[in-house]
Amino acid sequence: MRNHQRIKGIVLALFCLLLSATLGWSQGINGQFPQLAGQSVVLRGFAGMHAYTIDSTTVAADGTFQLAYTARDYGMGLLSTAGQQPYIVVLSREAMHIKGELLHLPQTVKIVSGAEQRAFEQYATEQPKREQVLSAWTFLEQSYQADSLFQQSTATRTAISAEQQRLRTEEQAFLSQLPETSYVRWYLPIRKLVSNVQAVAKYRPQEIPATIAAFRQLNYSDERLYKSGLQREAIEGHFWLLENSGVSLESVYAEMKISIDTMLATLTHDEAKLNEIGDYLFDLLERQSLFEASEYLSLKLLNNRSCTLTNDLAKQLETYRAMKVGNTAPDIQFSGTVLSAGKEINRLSDIQSKYKLVVFGAGWCQKCTEEIPKIAQQYAQWKAAGMEVVFVSLDSEEKAFRSFAGQFPFPSLCDYQMWKSPIVESYYVSATPTMYLLDNARKILLRPKSVAQVQAWVDMFAKQADSNKGQ
Repeated sequence: MRNHQRIKGIVLALFCLLLSATLGWSQGINGQFPQLAGQSVVLRGFAGMHAYTIDSTTVAADGTFQLAYTARDYGMGLLSTAGQQPYIVVLSREAMHIKGELLHLPQTVKIVSGAEQRAFEQYATEQPKREQVLSAWTFLEQSYQADSLFQQSTATRTAISAEQQRLRTEEQAFLSQLPETSYVRWYLPIRKLVSNVQAVAKYRPQEIPATIAAFRQLNYSDERLYKSGLQREAIEGHFWLLENSGVSLESVYAEMKISIDTMLATLTHDEAKLNEIGDYLFDLLERQSLFEASEYLSLKLLNNRSCTLTNDLAKQLETYRAMKVGNTAPDIQFSGTVLSAGKEINRLSDIQSKYKLVVFGAGWCQKCTEEIPKIAQQYAQWKAAGMEVVFVSLDSEEKAFRSFAGQFPFPSLCDYQMWKSPIVESYYVSATPTMYLLDNARKILLRPKSVAQVQAWVDMFAKQADSNKGQ
């Protein structure tokens, strides 16, 4: 066994030398965990929003293992066994040696060598305690400032302020003593920024402006951020804090537009990252129903001449330019299977109705199965208000289409081409359900995001009609 391990070590060393010659440099992680003998251990790295496998091996009978990584993996990594929480590692230029009991219990892991790993572990252990105490001191500080019962206790308030400053100075001293070129010196403040978002919003709202400013200073083309595993959390935390900053929705949108501008400015010369981050941020804003911000982002990306968008992203964003309120929607040729209660309809323009609600959906779409039956329930009222509904299905089989749409009281059609349907493509549909409210000339009046929003529009229209009758 000992000879086998020696041979494996020599092979790994030769492998590292080969990689070093081709990829710049290489390093390894040596582990000794007897309780993991016979188990598979995997090392994963980060590339933007995603993680990828760098290396894997089976832990030897004596609990030892060796894993290699190269310059392209420089950043943060995850070391794990099957079905367990990963142990976070710093993939720097220095070799690492760790030993202990179980990787998913970091308190049982001892770092034998690896200065950056030691610094990460120390900060990850100590800083949460400092943050917790700082939040407590902040609460006491506010109480002593606001409550007349304590306002006379000048000495106590001074002591609280001094202790807060001591904790901040202690943290800064720790970071300052790290080598300027080390990855952890850059990484740890970013990790703190991302981790503290909810605590800042809840306990230290006076820090919100500075925290937003720190997010805006992030360079999204920086390879260190791309390899940190924090990219997704940084975007989510940034926009969550903007949304929960305690200001009006109008102000939230104004701040989001500033943040979008600063983010895109850092990505001007990196098409790959621009597409990945733009796609993710657009989806995030849409999921959070922050439609004014998602529209702003889409138009900024579409009008950006310095980078090329992928076809999928461009198509997704184009809906805000080609299908914006005020534009004329394409006519729809009724083809495939048409369910129209015996009425012959060839085109959308054949339907003579003051308003037309075009709905895209499918039986396989869970949200559609929840929302579109609600339209059927409201249809009689909407029809009386001068609105016709047309359902365009993205189902791929006739049986599925008829099963879902067969009971709807409004015209429904399906050409079984799903996303490649000419109708779907002409309306730039990238998600279901999607709805467009049109007038009789197909002018886009509204892009409702829910049945409730359509109902609110109908109710408003009815009130306006009643008001006009009374005049």
